[in-house]
Amino acid sequence: MPVIDQNSRRRRPTGLLALDETAAYDGHTLYAPLTGIGEVYLVDLRGETVHRWDLPYRPGRHARLLTDGTLAYNGVLPGEDALFPMWHKYRGGVMLHAAPDGTVLREHRDPLQHHDAHHLDDGRILYTALEPLRGADAEAVRGGVPGSEADGGTVWADTIREIGPDGELLWSWRASEHLDRDAYPLHEAYAREHWPLINSVTPLRDGNVLASLRSVSAVVVISRETGEILWRSAPGTTSQQHAPTELDDGRFLVFDNGVFRPHHDVPYSRVVEIDRGSGAIAWEYHDPAREFFFAPFMGSAQRLPNGNTLVTDSPSGRLFEVTKDGYLCWEYVVPHFAGYREDEVRGLFPSEPNAVFRAYRYAAADIPWLGAGS
Repeated sequence: MPVIDQNSRRRRPTGLLALDETAAYDGHTLYAPLTGIGEVYLVDLRGETVHRWDLPYRPGRHARLLTDGTLAYNGVLPGEDALFPMWHKYRGGVMLHAAPDGTVLREHRDPLQHHDAHHLDDGRILYTALEPLRGADAEAVRGGVPGSEADGGTVWADTIREIGPDGELLWSWRASEHLDRDAYPLHEAYAREHWPLINSVTPLRDGNVLASLRSVSAVVVISRETGEILWRSAPGTTSQQHAPTELDDGRFLVFDNGVFRPHHDVPYSRVVEIDRGSGAIAWEYHDPAREFFFAPFMGSAQRLPNGNTLVTDSPSGRLFEVTKDGYLCWEYVVPHFAGYREDEVRGLFPSEPNAVFRAYRYAAADIPWLGAGS
């Protein structure tokens, strides 16, 4: 064994790195280590674990709390084959609710689910899934690396599904039916195995659906009534973005990864607010040393009740909070490192990361059972 740990991220400090209690939003932060076996942690502002769930599936991306105190968790369905090399990296398949003690209360399975599943308080789940396109339908998808389709020349195209508490299908949407191939081409550097790679799906207050199309660098609003695209971010506004959410003033908060950002030779990540009316960026945060904060994949941002923003720098397992004027007031690095278990993913990502997909902050009032010692 080497004397020096060769995992560069693990050599750096972990746990709580910075805290200004006068500026940070008081509460507890929830996260699920991506390479764990089903652990979900709730830590306080000082980085101390105050609660832990142990669930029967490794994370299929992330977890969050619902208003009734149950945990909404997306897990990886065991025993599934890889549809293409990256499939095991971001697939899910199990969407469940769990009690504070980890008891599974309800579970829905869909082996084609991936990336995001948004659990609503009434038991509905809005989630992303796949369908295969072959032959002329696959060839009609524009862009990407020629010849990089999945087995059999397949392009796996995104779908969105909404199910009820009992698993009944309430609504669905298909990229192959509603997206203009010429208007939404894959970036030239992306494999043609998956189009357009929807990594986030969220219901809006008006009933329509907000989605992030990573491989075509577009944030879109989908009409629940007709399936048409009602709004999209202007090309170049974001690059390979993640996790758009709707703010109280109607703007969209987006984690802009910055991969292949036009007219920038040095990549960096940022968090932006996009004005829906004008399409302009109304606010942004990037690190003072722009190149320091760069997440080439994954990432999220949550607007907190005091106006601060909790940011998940996913590949680095780095969670931090900034004020409206960009002052970093809290920083925590996930201390849990492990390797991916599937050979296909381990080959692509051989290190043992401390990555998390998303983190969420909750006030004590949002977790009444915690004070009760449950």
